[in-house]
Amino acid sequence: MTAMRINRYISASGYSSRRQADQLIEAGKVTINGELAVLGAQVKAGDVVQVEGQTLHLPEEEDLVYIAFNKPPGIVCTANPAVPDNIIDYLNFPQRIFTVGRLDRDSRGLILLTNDGSIVNPLIHARNQQPKEYKVKVNADITDEFLDKMRSGVAILDTVTLPAKLRPINKREFFIEIKQGLNRQIRRMCEALGYEVIDLQRIRIMDITLEGLAEGSWRHLKPEELEAIKALEDGA
Repeated sequence: MTAMRINRYISASGYSSRRQADQLIEAGKVTINGELAVLGAQVKAGDVVQVEGQTLHLPEEEDLVYIAFNKPPGIVCTANPAVPDNIIDYLNFPQRIFTVGRLDRDSRGLILLTNDGSIVNPLIHARNQQPKEYKVKVNADITDEFLDKMRSGVAILDTVTLPAKLRPINKREFFIEIKQGLNRQIRRMCEALGYEVIDLQRIRIMDITLEGLAEGSWRHLKPEELEAIKALEDGA
């Protein structure tokens, strides 16, 4: 193992995100070899990292798992076993895995799961702005004005969304590609413009698609898909 920053080590172990790791460090809950860790500290091979007394371990290379899952509506993207219809119970995967990002309960489509925390930050960090494409159906006929506003930016959550790419399918359906991950972003954008989303399906993350993947099914990422993600990690 090469030396790495403490927040990256905690994230790579699957314990939390890097941001949450920084919060744990600032709260005095992280130790390295029994000493309180500080932000930016380096972890070397043989070091013992603990969070609130729990020793963390990096998964072995041969045990790393990267999954593309076609989530049905009604499944909740949480690892909390107390939440009904949680995605981990649904998959019943033999290894501990967690989601990279999320889809809300009512949405369906592509979501990634892994036990490799090192890929989470590069994929979801705002600065990387990885494209995600959705197929959306709304409750009324869409207009040119609606399409123009969705493309240029919509005021939601005390901000204005970044420009998006849209392709209409028919009077009430369209494809949209965004590079943000605001909470329920597409639903809120449509609502702000007087529309209700009837169906929302994520069909692509970067170049990873749902092609050949039935709803409720999963597959391992292809080597080229994983290589593209690893390239983001190297640049993080």
